[in-house]
Amino acid sequence: MMKLFYSAIALIALSSTPAAFADEAAGNGVWPNIKDTLSKTWAADDYELFIPINTWHNRNYYSSEKIDSYNEHPWGLGLGKYRFDEDGDWHSLYVMVFSDSHKDMQPVAGYGFQKMWHPGDALRIGAGYTVGFTLREDFNYLPIPVIAPLASVEYKQLALQSTYIFGGEGNGNILFTWLRWQLK
Repeated sequence: MMKLFYSAIALIALSSTPAAFADEAAGNGVWPNIKDTLSKTWAADDYELFIPINTWHNRNYYSSEKIDSYNEHPWGLGLGKYRFDEDGDWHSLYVMVFSDSHKDMQPVAGYGFQKMWHPGDALRIGAGYTVGFTLREDFNYLPIPVIAPLASVEYKQLALQSTYIFGGEGNGNILFTWLRWQLK
């Protein structure tokens, strides 16, 4: 349990490093643009709550016995800072902890981006990506990099958001879905 505690503290510290870039002006090039985006998101005044609701293991990659043994109800909670840029696209820095497929606690922290389409006044549809780190019990709570797609359907302050974790036979290939509530 202490290993999980110390790993979670390390993950939170890693996810808070954009604060170090807050006073640095944006320049030209990829790295300055990344720093500028993270700084603006970190400095945002808006917060959002993440509530995991479903973990679906792709039945084409797992036996029915494995599916029956897995947890597909990822109880947990998360918090993020978010902003919409001048194009209306969503940016977020977040930390979330949930019960994984083996019912072990799994923290994740990172940055999310979605290009947003606005088919109605309060309706938004988004597609993008997330990058960050997660910690898993079956990896001794060592940091594991995460790069995954994101998609959402949003109405006013509520979003249904998902990612798909790619993998191989008997690992990965999981659709992870949560609710995201913008606290304003």
